[in-house]
Amino acid sequence: MGRKRKPKMEYRYYEIPAGSPVLALLGDKWVQNYGREIDYLHFHNHLEVGFCYYGEGTVTFKEENLPFDGNMFTVVPKNFPHTTTSTGDSISYWEWLFIDADKFLREVYKDNPRMAQKVIDRVNKRAHFVSVQDKPQIGALVQQIIVCMRERKEFYLEEVKGLTLAFLLQVARWNREEVEKAEFEAGNTSLITPAIDYISECCDRPIKVEELAAMCHISETHLRRVFRDCMQMSPVEYINWVRIRTACGELKRTNDTVGDIAVRCGFSTLSTFNRNFHRIMGISPQQWRKDPEHFERKLLNYDIKAKKGW
Repeated sequence: MGRKRKPKMEYRYYEIPAGSPVLALLGDKWVQNYGREIDYLHFHNHLEVGFCYYGEGTVTFKEENLPFDGNMFTVVPKNFPHTTTSTGDSISYWEWLFIDADKFLREVYKDNPRMAQKVIDRVNKRAHFVSVQDKPQIGALVQQIIVCMRERKEFYLEEVKGLTLAFLLQVARWNREEVEKAEFEAGNTSLITPAIDYISECCDRPIKVEELAAMCHISETHLRRVFRDCMQMSPVEYINWVRIRTACGELKRTNDTVGDIAVRCGFSTLSTFNRNFHRIMGISPQQWRKDPEHFERKLLNYDIKAKKGW
């Protein structure tokens, strides 16, 4: 019996013009019927932002189909499978921006690589498809970038760089909010927000529960109780959870030793790191590094064809 054929997928790559933070695909060419005779997904080498002016159809993220119409936009990380399909023979008008977010943010934060990587990780965390009404600030930034790239007035590149940074930071903040919404049980976390923020920003440092309580202006006993109610775990368990999640990113992104990563993520000994990693992830750091569950890995399940973008 022959081997089952992998589903087809297309890799569309783009080159960002020298000196520009974005590649803009604008104009009448993008008034068209999308997805005609295409029944497979594609992905890109850069972050894709699409803005729909009018039309109707479906945006597909992996296996999720979302209906689109006018005044909506997408934010799709690099290597994320997706496609856009118009309804029947209808015509839709989209315009597109491609951003090498990794390169751009590393240049912006060249003196602070840790901050650069934090924003990069957040930006590439997930894909979005929303109406401008739902995310007016981010939608407005997308439209401003498009207008600047279309009109190309004096100093437009400098203006676009500022708008692009603002856009990426907004997306990074948006993704953090979405992750927290999905990961935590519903509850009033506002009381312990200072502690949550501090743990997120400083998980590589020694953290004492009494210091977290002081930040929230409550007693240590009250902090522990509220933490358990809101987060379904103790403050110490949450600190270790954040550290392990950070370590997963390091294991995926670097070839550094597990010991070095453990220290950078706030663990005093390798044995403590390994014990916590296995408890939270269910496997050892070495096993996880060999087979991490993230969308880039899942691309290997497809028969990928490379194609230079439009």
